[in-house]
Amino acid sequence: MNLQKNFAFAFALLLSPALAFAHPGHDHAGVMSGITHPILGLDHLLAMLAVGLWASQQQGKARLALPLTFVATMLIGGLLGFAGIELPLMETGIAGSVLALGLLVALAVRPPLPLAAGLTALFALSHGMAHGLELPELASPWGYAVGFIAATAFLHAAGYLVARNLPQAAAPLIRIAGAASALTGAWLLAG
Repeated sequence: MNLQKNFAFAFALLLSPALAFAHPGHDHAGVMSGITHPILGLDHLLAMLAVGLWASQQQGKARLALPLTFVATMLIGGLLGFAGIELPLMETGIAGSVLALGLLVALAVRPPLPLAAGLTALFALSHGMAHGLELPELASPWGYAVGFIAATAFLHAAGYLVARNLPQAAAPLIRIAGAASALTGAWLLAG
């Protein structure tokens, strides 16, 4: 239970910068565009929920480390995207992350933390670059970044909290959700 409180506290801290944009004179369009990008893009939505689901299957520090690694590395990728830097096969990497994260959840894989964090960071870099490269014209990059960070943290927390609060009899639903995500990732790769 203490870990859930720590996760909720970290999530609240991640959202707190968005509160600064809640009064006149700030770029609401950038924040809102940043929030909607991960939520309305099926590939981003599935990968970010899967990170939360996968974190829920881990033990110890990995439960918090995976979502925080994703968010931090995604921000770095976003900054690179703002600068116009793009990884080769970035879209393939994003679709591949949906497939891979789905498989990791479906199989409830628990690799050592450095390997899990490394995979998470690799996936997050592609997602972040995509967010950065799709910065809407005239939007504040910082407002946009706050938006996509807040939305990502929310999606991670949603996946984590749903999985951790399912009754034991419903626990197989997490693996089924992972398999569905993996199938969607394979479909995205094929398309």
